Amino acid sequence: MDLIHLLKESTTFFLIFVGLFSLIIGSFLNAAIYRIPIMMKREWDQECRELLEEDCHCNPATEDEKFNLMWPRSSCPNCGYMIRAMENIPVISYLFLRGKCSSCKTHISLQYPLIEIFTSLLSMFIAWHFGFGWPALAAIVLAWMLITLSIIDAKTMLLPDNLTLPLMWIGIAVNYNHTFVDLESSVLGAMIGYLSLWSLFHAFRLVTGKDGMGYGDFKILAALGAWGGWQILPFTIFAASLLGAVFGSLWMALNNKQANIIPFGPWLASAGFIAFLWRDEVLHLMNSWFAP
Repeated sequence: MDLIHLLKESTTFFLIFVGLFSLIIGSFLNAAIYRIPIMMKREWDQECRELLEEDCHCNPATEDEKFNLMWPRSSCPNCGYMIRAMENIPVISYLFLRGKCSSCKTHISLQYPLIEIFTSLLSMFIAWHFGFGWPALAAIVLAWMLITLSIIDAKTMLLPDNLTLPLMWIGIAVNYNHTFVDLESSVLGAMIGYLSLWSLFHAFRLVTGKDGMGYGDFKILAALGAWGGWQILPFTIFAASLLGAVFGSLWMALNNKQANIIPFGPWLASAGFIAFLWRDEVLHLMNSWFAP
């Protein structure tokens, strides 16, 4: 019995396979979350040097070193110790090392195993929700990218174009054959998703003279609209605003901080993915709210 047939015939094996494979992906997402902002900064510094022909407060020797998602090898940020393959096994290595670098004993952030476990569990749930097939694979990839975007935004207030824009186009391509929604709803979702927040941004700036959000928020909402159709956008914006207000207020209260900039991307991603997974139920709920 070949692997594809076994995955199709056995739900248990399918879920276990997805869970284990997603643990590995979760480890890669951790690397992407750490490296993509650094890659962006290096690109900006390079553009700065080219435009101004100045150092721009960056180190050319460092900037010229090869740095991407695959190179250099993972290392301890404190002592530079190169992490061996056996020390890079998702979750297990963290537990074996007791959350510390094997060389300098510096504490390793709990973020790494948590993201690996969350990625695995969410991927398994999506696999169970859709069952074996292309829709499950597409939805899992969407979840992986939203996890990456959410954590990057939470840590750096950045939503990289090299993730948001491909995510939008992939959503339209996936729906070319009506995988989740019809193509018209997908295209309109991308257009309305971008323009709705773009309009709010400029209206807010016109009234207050301040920026209320970043352009990355427009693009992630456009991507969600491309995947789930324009119909999920009202719920997504409402739920994301509610989640952002509630958890943002709690965060500021617990940290004794005054009003501050709260990343909106994680809440858009969370609300949009909920609307994407339970699209029919969300639309029914919205219709019941606004029915005469």
